[in-house]
Amino acid sequence: MIEQWIAFVASLQQLSFARPWVLIFLTLPLVYCFWQWVRTGHPVTLPLDHSARRHSRGLRFFVSCADFLPGLLLAVGIIIAAGPQRAGPPANERVMTNILFCLDVSGSMDSGFGGPALQSTGGQTRYDGAMAAIHEFTTQRKGDAFGLTIFGNEVLHWTPVTKDLSAIRLSTPFLRPGNLPPWFGGTSIGAALLACKGELAKHEEGDRAIILVTDGMSSDLHNGRDREIAMQLADKRIVTYVISVENGNVHPSMYTIAHLTGGEAFQAGNPEALRAIFNHIDQMQMTRIKEGRPVKLDFFQPFLAAGFVLLGMQLVSMFGWRYTPW
Repeated sequence: MIEQWIAFVASLQQLSFARPWVLIFLTLPLVYCFWQWVRTGHPVTLPLDHSARRHSRGLRFFVSCADFLPGLLLAVGIIIAAGPQRAGPPANERVMTNILFCLDVSGSMDSGFGGPALQSTGGQTRYDGAMAAIHEFTTQRKGDAFGLTIFGNEVLHWTPVTKDLSAIRLSTPFLRPGNLPPWFGGTSIGAALLACKGELAKHEEGDRAIILVTDGMSSDLHNGRDREIAMQLADKRIVTYVISVENGNVHPSMYTIAHLTGGEAFQAGNPEALRAIFNHIDQMQMTRIKEGRPVKLDFFQPFLAAGFVLLGMQLVSMFGWRYTPW
């Protein structure tokens, strides 16, 4: 009980009002109570006034206090109308991560993991495996924004970075390497990463990340160009994860880009490994929580309780503790 009173007093110290200007009307119940205390009314001479019995000051005090009750009820109503509030615990905010998938759609992505895969044999192509892993990854991370950029010799931002994932999930049939124009037949990884950097730079709020999925190597990363691009990405605080789905080791340039941007490079030899890599990236790209400001909470309960108590006392006093109407 004592702890509850201490918590109540502490909450009163943090009391504020949504409409403080309403408190000006508290002068009305003050004037009313003062008038009730000093007024003499319209006295009527009765036979008992000439008796020798002394007047009861205690009774007058209780009767006057009973006449204060309407004014106190009005004061409680004005306080409630002013919107009493107290400071609640701070609302922590989830820092959104802007993730841009950079997907290689060159002709080799139509091959299977470990070699050619024909649809007639039920094999899954590298492109199909990548899109399936992307769909699963976007489903797991609630609250983040995703975009999709495809590249070959040219770069195309298929969907902007957004929380609406329908465009990405419905794009699989349209972006198959066999359905694209010839100029998507090459692999220009450097140009694609720079284009993704420009796209992510538009989003100033939240973290930024690129997930590059490719099965080749690019000549525009030679002669130290990989380090230059990585430094530009790092300058924009863009973490880059590289997933190679080709048969063989990951090219050193991929490791350079991933390492300098704070990411990591992986090699996926089958669809299961590709999904496992995306799950690993999900664990690496942890969600950040930013402590928010204390929120204002309505604080009507004590004033409503006081109002009901005063109303009950007013009803009881009307059975006897009041002055005669004249």
